[in-house]
Amino acid sequence: METVTQSPVMIYTEQTPNPESLKFVTNKMLFEGTADFREAALAEDWSPVAKALFTFPYVKGVYVCNNFITITKEFNYSWDDIMLKLKAFIKEYVVGGKTIVNAGFAEAMAKIQEEKGDAYEYTGDEIELVKKIKELIDTYVKPAVEMDGGNIEFKSFKEGIVTVVLQGSCSGCPSSTVTLKAGIEGMLKRMVPEVTEVVSEMG
Repeated sequence: METVTQSPVMIYTEQTPNPESLKFVTNKMLFEGTADFREAALAEDWSPVAKALFTFPYVKGVYVCNNFITITKEFNYSWDDIMLKLKAFIKEYVVGGKTIVNAGFAEAMAKIQEEKGDAYEYTGDEIELVKKIKELIDTYVKPAVEMDGGNIEFKSFKEGIVTVVLQGSCSGCPSSTVTLKAGIEGMLKRMVPEVTEVVSEMG
């Protein structure tokens, strides 16, 4: 009988443009998709790892995407004091094979978005425009933002204004406004002349 040797769990940290957020990257797939937890209540329902992380007094937000977890800390703590503790905790958690995000999370979040009325119907030419805007964001913006430990989601397009939602390290990041205005808005205006402005909401 063959024994399958599990590759050891590796974990390292990466800086993000937000000084309050740090990316903890592993060599394991943690969750396919994105899961953003800004408060302990949502984590309580959907993510055992985020729920556990929120018990640390210095954890302000937990964002899970593919093979990494971005943690946003309370500003009055220093990464020097807490980084190793968090790294050890996440490693032990992943090694233990514990649940990261409960099944059904993505569907539940989509339902909430729908109830909020974010996905209101577009008509005529707008349908094609929205499709193009979403494709541009998914192709050019998302991969770069994910590398920085964050996420960006298209929310709506109305009267020339594109609204996006920032998550993970992008939320509350000082440089995200610059990225948004100089990078994303510039690109969308060039590629989709109907776009006049890009604004953001925190996820």
